[in-house]
Amino acid sequence: MLVAHSSDSVRPLTPAALAAVVSELKDTAGATSISLAGMNTVGTTAVLSLVPDDGPNDDGTKDLVTSVRDKSREIRETHGVTIGVTGFTALAIDVSERLGDVLPLYVATVLGLSLIVLLLVFRSVVVPVMATLGFLLSIAATFGITTAVFQWGWLQALFGLDASAPVVSLLPIIVTGVLYGLAMDYQVFLVTSMREARMHGADPLEATVSGFARASAVVVAAATIMVSVFAGFIFNAQPMIKQAGFALAAGILIDAFVIRMTFIPATMALAREKAWWLPVWLDRLLPDLDVEGDKLAQRIPLAHPAASQQHATA
Repeated sequence: MLVAHSSDSVRPLTPAALAAVVSELKDTAGATSISLAGMNTVGTTAVLSLVPDDGPNDDGTKDLVTSVRDKSREIRETHGVTIGVTGFTALAIDVSERLGDVLPLYVATVLGLSLIVLLLVFRSVVVPVMATLGFLLSIAATFGITTAVFQWGWLQALFGLDASAPVVSLLPIIVTGVLYGLAMDYQVFLVTSMREARMHGADPLEATVSGFARASAVVVAAATIMVSVFAGFIFNAQPMIKQAGFALAAGILIDAFVIRMTFIPATMALAREKAWWLPVWLDRLLPDLDVEGDKLAQRIPLAHPAASQQHATA
């Protein structure tokens, strides 16, 4: 749908100017036909229906929208007519461009804040960096698998698809936010148990093993529940819901079982003491949140074993 509006809001569109505009737009590559769909009562605005050669999701239609917008400046200068483009394809292009512009800032803000929070909680440089790198791997794998299934047509019959379709432009924003929140939950569950064991005297490797043994069951249960919930939306008839369900189910499956349950413990086991390294100057600047409650435990007086035994006997 095109809107032709007189550059002079008072003077109506002349038949000659409107015919010239229609002729130029019809000659645009990818346009099949163009017709007058309506006009306002004062004659200053006309609605035109432009039919493309291709479908709304095809690259040819997107190129046609871009060509019409590029040609609108020339039409305005030559005929005094301002051209506006709307419709499904034009809207999708605009939304995709806006989201594409803000997505890097969005991801950078989320990752930057997470690095700061994890640095304060775990008092380690390696742990926040590993958590962030693992999340980036999860996001890359999730978007790659989603694109392969829905745009490239891989395993479509398995998921009840009969045609390929572009990934919804809003999906990266939604998936990044939800997957990040769940990934950091799993990260905190696992590494908090490891740090607690480390703070209570275990060597780095033993702390990694014992912390993983205590917290892994929670992560497995939580991830299994979330994957099952989101997988239930894969067979929904709505394309956006289908894509969102698939992307979130695949992302949580990858992040929980490949990144958090395999990559993170293996890396910390290999790093040993270096996994808990923090520069001395940074250690002095950071507030000690004492997540594990070690300082509180040191302040609580413990009963003497002999006194406790006598009290129990009495």
